[in-house]
Parts: sequence; C-alpha cells; structure tokens
Amino acid sequence: MTILKTLCLITLLVGSFAASANLRAAENLRLNPRLDYSSDSQDGPLITGDRIEDGAVRGKPNYVFIFGEGCYNSKRQARRTVSLYGKYKGRVRFVIIDLDKPHSAGQQSLIKAHYHGFIPHVAILNAKGNAIYDKPGEVSEADVSGILDTLTVGSSK
Repeated sequence: MTILKTLCLITLLVGSFAASANLRAAENLRLNPRLDYSSDSQDGPLITGDRIEDGAVRGKPNYVFIFGEGCYNSKRQARRTVSLYGKYKGRVRFVIIDLDKPHSAGQQSLIKAHYHGFIPHVAILNAKGNAIYDKPGEVSEADVSGILDTLTVGSSK
C-alpha cells in the first residue's frame, strides 16, 4: 500500500471515529410532572432532558420512542420510557421523538423508517441498527426489559 493510500485510510478512519464519537442520544430524561394520565389533554412535552434532538447511533442498542404530546397512550408509554431509562442508562441509547416538535436529521430518518401514522411507537434497535422490536401501541416495561436484557448481556449495570 502506498504512503498516500495509507494516509487517506488513516484520515478516513479517524474522521469516522470522531464523527461517531460526537453522536449521542438523549440523557437525563425526566417525565413532565404535569401529565394528566386520564385524558388526551395537551400537557406540554412528555419527556425532557439533554440532547433530546439526537437520533439513533450504532454501537449500542437503541430504544426509540415516537409520540405525540396530546395522546393518552403516549403519556403512559412516556412513564415507562423514563423508568426504563433509569434502569438501562449507559447501556442503551434512548432516542426521544416528539412529533409535535421540529426534528433533527437523525430523528427524521428514524421517523421515515419506523413511524407509520400510529402513536405511541417503540422501536428497539440492536447495536448494528437493525430493528428487533418495531410496533405502534403501548408495550409493557417487562416486555421491553426482556428485549433490552438480551441485547445488553455482558454490559455493566
């Protein structure tokens, strides 16, 4: 391999690593304390946190939650999502997509790939980005935990 090809390869690898290192998912997720779980009232953002606008990345499993703010079922799934975040943070990347807010490019690609008009929608992606679970409607915390536990075997808790 020539020196020029080697340098180009090294530059490409370093650039790819630096770009992927900057991609992170949402952190410090908190449930909106004003949510009314008895109605489809518009109570504001269901979940808040840092880097909510980030999309999914490869390298770790991703839990993707797509919802609307004025949806009774989305509010219930938001509560489960924040609970799951407490259990899996650091081992699973959480991606929060509020359909009532503007979306980043990463979120837009996830919406295009997984959202088909029904909320709430949960997609669980493996470390390679393949969907292991991808369905609309509420899903129990136990069912999600079962999937995430198999995807995070060997990860530190």
